[in-house]
Amino acid sequence: MANILIVDDAKFMRNNLREILENNQHVVVAEAENGRDAVELYKEHEPDLVTMDITMPVMSGIEAIKEIKRIDGEAKIIVCSAMGQQKVVVEAIEAGALDFIVKPFDEYRVLETVKNALTKVSK
Repeated sequence: MANILIVDDAKFMRNNLREILENNQHVVVAEAENGRDAVELYKEHEPDLVTMDITMPVMSGIEAIKEIKRIDGEAKIIVCSAMGQQKVVVEAIEAGALDFIVKPFDEYRVLETVKNALTKVSK
């Protein structure tokens, strides 16, 4: 069980991810719809894990990853991306994300990636 912050500008995607996580004993401590809110909510809640969309208004997921990693070098972040965004996924991993999951979400893949990220030691 982990405390998780979900970041995605699409409410439908946040709801979808929340349902998968909560049905598997995880706790969604907060949701953000842009990178700036994600950084503030990270500071406030100090979650065990963040699921981060990449393309968002106000502040992108890449910028938010860099900012969260500056605040907490041990932060565990998984990127959520649509198909065909390999270039930005690589950029997100270089910024400090541990792994990625592809939209639309496959429940098994989400849970496997979350489990793996939670057991990894952040760089």
